[in-house]
Amino acid sequence: MPDLRYTAAAPAHTEVPRPKRGEGQWAFGFTEPLNKNEQSKKDDDPLNVRDRILYTYSKRGFDSIDPADLRGRFRWMGLYTQRAPGFDGGKTATVPEEELDDRYFMMRVRSDGRLLTPAAVRALGTIGRDYGRDTADVTDRENIQYHWIRIEDVPTIWGILDDAGLSSLEACGDSPRPFLGSPVAGVAADELIDGTPALEEIYRRYIGNPAFSNFPRKFKTALTGHPSHDVAPEVNDISFVGTVHPEHGPGFDLWVGGGLSTNPMLAQKLGVWIPLDEVADAWEGVASIFRDYGYRRLRSRARLKFLVADWGVEKFREVLEKEYLGRTLVSNPSPEQPVGHRDHIGVHEQQDGKKYIGIAPTVGRVSGSLLLQLAELMEEYAVAGARLTPYQKIVLIGVEPAVVEELIVRLDAIGLSARPSNWRRNTMACTGIEFCKLAIVDTKERARRLVAELERRFPELDTPITVNVNGCPNACARTQVADIGLKGQLVVADGEQVEGFQVHLGGALGLKANFGRKLRAHKVTSAGLDDYITSVVTNYLTNREPQESFADWVARADEDLLRGEKTLEPADR
Repeated sequence: MPDLRYTAAAPAHTEVPRPKRGEGQWAFGFTEPLNKNEQSKKDDDPLNVRDRILYTYSKRGFDSIDPADLRGRFRWMGLYTQRAPGFDGGKTATVPEEELDDRYFMMRVRSDGRLLTPAAVRALGTIGRDYGRDTADVTDRENIQYHWIRIEDVPTIWGILDDAGLSSLEACGDSPRPFLGSPVAGVAADELIDGTPALEEIYRRYIGNPAFSNFPRKFKTALTGHPSHDVAPEVNDISFVGTVHPEHGPGFDLWVGGGLSTNPMLAQKLGVWIPLDEVADAWEGVASIFRDYGYRRLRSRARLKFLVADWGVEKFREVLEKEYLGRTLVSNPSPEQPVGHRDHIGVHEQQDGKKYIGIAPTVGRVSGSLLLQLAELMEEYAVAGARLTPYQKIVLIGVEPAVVEELIVRLDAIGLSARPSNWRRNTMACTGIEFCKLAIVDTKERARRLVAELERRFPELDTPITVNVNGCPNACARTQVADIGLKGQLVVADGEQVEGFQVHLGGALGLKANFGRKLRAHKVTSAGLDDYITSVVTNYLTNREPQESFADWVARADEDLLRGEKTLEPADR
């Protein structure tokens, strides 16, 4: 395979729109770096930093780390410096990043839809307990995320991960970020197709491959053969979604260009049928388009979604087929999008007569010790394995029916409920100001207290209402596609700046996928969050029509009801 990292791609065979000015697109010969990030990647392939960590930095300590590695290439190894203590949200965008750096790291460990054996769960717990001050979070990228990691301990941690068949390689950076795979792949009774072999092949070919280690920015992959579309395919750069061709049978449609942050866009559907054994080739084609044609001048426009939006999906498919695949894809109508839960919480049937159980930690926060307890229960009850979900949940696979109820009781005792409240089930939160250098407000602890209070105020909520809490505009917790999305920012209350949130209401994925409604100049303080959500939910429950969802109600509700300026009484119905 030719090395296309720093040279222009082959001449185009299709009429691709040439930019009016240089956007750093390699395919047009714009190979000179246009910003410091591109210069750093050209100076040295970020994959090379692994050896420096193993043989230099871990032995000489934090002060020996080259700043270009520390704030750049380390990300390809799943490592970010965490936020130093003592900096409030007002300093996030004003203090030089070197001052915000603590001497400890966040580490992300990718699971890529893998089935985690009890031994692997024990390894993950051991790392958190022994090397991360007992931290561990389940993220919405199906990662385990640690904090308080010392550079001196990284080689030992990597050794534990290697033995467990896991890795932090390219868990961050301008790289193929951790894949989202269906948590119930290969076992769900209603699955269309098991995409596990395709994810394994993509990982084998491309993770750690220098030809795919320098994208314009992050590149997020999702794949599912489950009809619930349980990997949020609408908001990933590339998604393979299970479908059925009337002649060829089960395969995958291809969706491209999804993403959130400050310019959210839903993925566009190619309307094709790709067989299981050609998924990796299609992934390579899309990834290569992003590498060669992606915009590299401005980081704010360097995601694949901007290229797809500019080209249009028809042109994108043409380039993919003619320049990268060398064949025409089979057309097939895109599958209908589902309505309802995608998180697999509760007890469900497997194909083999066993059960799988979805369990909910609160806002994804677990610990090393909790993972060790989970591993012990998995071994005691002969559970085949666990998978992480894109909704900060855990699914236990291969449970004998006779032990289900007893296991559920034991899980609940350690804080992992298979029958959580609607609030606990449907609330997510990003890392927040506790550790993240980009965050402006606290999220994890605030969301945990919010869940507890809403459980007290609405103990019998009869309909799901999702609440996604994010510490900054980057939407790591998918703010814009929640019923109630909360984007952290500083707000003014009584003449002082305090932690608060911009509110997005009525967002959704699935059949009615859309971005939440923002009310002009409407913000809520963190301290007032419980009362605000109570008012809005009360208005919904009082004013809704039969079977009307929260998102549908938001679309028609008066603004004073959405702003919480008025709270309806039952007599107002």
